[in-house]
Amino acid sequence: MPIYALGTQVPDIDPTAYVHPDAVVIGSVTIGPESTIWAGAVLRGDDGKIVIGARTSIQDGTVIHTTPMYPTTVGDDCVIGHIVHLEGCTIESNSQVSSGSIVLHQVVVRSGAIVAANAVVLNGMEVPSGALAVGAPATIKLDRARSGDIAMGVAAYVAKGRRFRKELRRIDE
Repeated sequence: MPIYALGTQVPDIDPTAYVHPDAVVIGSVTIGPESTIWAGAVLRGDDGKIVIGARTSIQDGTVIHTTPMYPTTVGDDCVIGHIVHLEGCTIESNSQVSSGSIVLHQVVVRSGAIVAANAVVLNGMEVPSGALAVGAPATIKLDRARSGDIAMGVAAYVAKGRRFRKELRRIDE
């Protein structure tokens, strides 16, 4: 798997995390226990720090970046869907950012909130606990997030990570 240091910026990946061989991790990136980084994901910590908590899935095709002023932090037990773009934002623990979404600078997605598929959460917005952010640009629907969906996704991806760590093998060599 392509994991790169950039000068003195060196990734710190917990040994129980699963990083797919086709994911790319560069620079100041921390990945917590039992988290999963899937094929085609790019975590580029060149301008600032990226922190991924425990048991969080970063799914296929997702791009995570920072700015020199704003790190990107994803808490514990989060689901970050396919083809998501996170940059300079905070995703608190027990939250979900669904497939195709964009979450930009200084956004805070509070614990238990969900960013719906294809939503665009603009600079400085806050998605409150239990809320659903929908649309482009995103609007907030209070008390619409289903926390059971987040927990189910977290459990499924922790199990997938364990399976892939044991069973994935390349066959075209």
